Amino acid sequence: MQSISRLFDFPYYQLSKNNKPDCLVTKYGKEWVKTSTQEYLNQANAISRAFLRLGVQKNDKIALITSTNRTEWNVCDIGILQTGAQTVPIYPTIAADDYAYILNHSESSYCFVSDVEVFAKLNSVRNQIPTLKEVYCFNSLSDCTHWKTLLELGADTSNQDAVEERKQGVLPTDLATIIYTSGTTGKPKGVMLSHQNIVSNVLDSAPRIPFEEGKSKALSFLPVCHIFERIILYIYQFYSVSIYFAESIDQLSDNIKEVRPNVFSVVPRLLEKVYDKIYQKGAELTGLKRKIFFWALELGLKYEPYGANGWWYEMQLKLARKLIFSKWQEALGGELTVMVSGSAALQPRLIRVFAAAGMPVMEGYGLTETSPVITVNDQKNRGFKVGTVGKVINNVTVKIAEDGEILCKGPNVMMGYYKDDTLTQEVLKDGYFHTGDIGEIDTEGFLKITDRKKEMFKTSGGKYIAPQLIENAMKQSFFIEQIMVIGDGEKMPAALIQPSFDFIKEWAKRHQEPLGPSYEEIVANPRVIARIQEEVDKINERFGSWEKIKKFELTPTIWSIDGGELTPTLKLKRKMIKEKYIHLYNSIYRDND
Repeated sequence: MQSISRLFDFPYYQLSKNNKPDCLVTKYGKEWVKTSTQEYLNQANAISRAFLRLGVQKNDKIALITSTNRTEWNVCDIGILQTGAQTVPIYPTIAADDYAYILNHSESSYCFVSDVEVFAKLNSVRNQIPTLKEVYCFNSLSDCTHWKTLLELGADTSNQDAVEERKQGVLPTDLATIIYTSGTTGKPKGVMLSHQNIVSNVLDSAPRIPFEEGKSKALSFLPVCHIFERIILYIYQFYSVSIYFAESIDQLSDNIKEVRPNVFSVVPRLLEKVYDKIYQKGAELTGLKRKIFFWALELGLKYEPYGANGWWYEMQLKLARKLIFSKWQEALGGELTVMVSGSAALQPRLIRVFAAAGMPVMEGYGLTETSPVITVNDQKNRGFKVGTVGKVINNVTVKIAEDGEILCKGPNVMMGYYKDDTLTQEVLKDGYFHTGDIGEIDTEGFLKITDRKKEMFKTSGGKYIAPQLIENAMKQSFFIEQIMVIGDGEKMPAALIQPSFDFIKEWAKRHQEPLGPSYEEIVANPRVIARIQEEVDKINERFGSWEKIKKFELTPTIWSIDGGELTPTLKLKRKMIKEKYIHLYNSIYRDND
């Protein structure tokens, strides 16, 4: 059987066990087109042969910028890595200037793009990138070379021996990819991950995910340029899971119904939106149906794994699953058995209610610099605990520093930051990677994240504030879509809040509350402000007097990646948000001084 020590070994390992007819599946137009494991490798080898003919050398850099996940990305990933070159995945949504920075910093010689929008953005700065020899497109675009020209160039197999020689020359400790983290401030950092970093992380994480080898079906839609989704794709290949690529986030609901997946990965914001839609539909019910819906929901919010709530709860849960939760399952395809969550903290209520519905979410923790998984919850072996990010995976060591920072050591820890030894030395000290996160490990070995070290701040009264704790609690309100706690150096903590406009419109309709049509009018509505104040006051009760949100301002815009408030993984860009809404900040802290 094929051993695995380099990333391109995964599809060969799969082929040695299963030549899956639907290894990779992408929808083109109205048709789902299947690529078998053997076809996947045939195309990857053609890409390798083509690049050797183009003169690609070991350690050259080749970038990929795609708006959606697709078969071609994976074929090119393996084809590039087999030559000893490295892949540089780039978020499609970042600014054109950031394209130029990353391509120049990495000295990328070739680049793949998915569609006309990405190509146009790249073209706008192409004259600033002297190392870039050619751009290939996956969709057919005018003025851009189609990627199939590489398949044609590599169709002649006479130099396959040279490809095999290159593969043999790739060591597990060699650099495999440079992933530029979006960051919340400053220029992106190039995280260098070796084959060993990622392979070890796949093999050490895989036992936590309950797949039936060769029989599961996955839907992939989170950006594969992020290491979280990328490692998931390698895990799928390891377990011979059929991978279907969603057309887009907008068409996700339709794709779920078409594919009926057993598994997919999620980010917390997506689950929050799913839950909010379910809640809104339940709120529209009347009479007995409404009572049953909210009875099931309340039951779900009390869920504890492994029957900890006793036999009577489990009996009620069985009935709730039949009457209510089965409809939730059907809305998510009807075959879903597990979801994997990462990138940000997941509210415990969501973990409880989806597990109660028979669709458990296994939350994990990690960073790009740790390939990424450090811990993950596990349904097996009593490894699932609500409110935690699970236990440390095999071969990784975690310790908590005196100031509460989480430190990590293991084969998953990055090689360093590309062309930045100073920054590397700041985070890699005494054999440990310093995560910048604050956490604690309980007596059973479960890790709980409490905040970001760099995001904690002091008020002018000298009290420490952990904003993420407060933000995660506040976002449990249906009225609050996004929130950023502020107050560094100020007399009190306050918040900038983006209301959940859709929910507020539904709420106003139910209560016959007149609302203006624009977001500006909604955030200025005294009844809306008062209702959100009620939510803030209620959640404030969970915190100490120094932590309570004393004032807030509502923003009349939706926070987004394109708007600059969120990173591509939907984390808050705190500096940008403060600058964008500085007038609201000043109305809290300055106007009444």
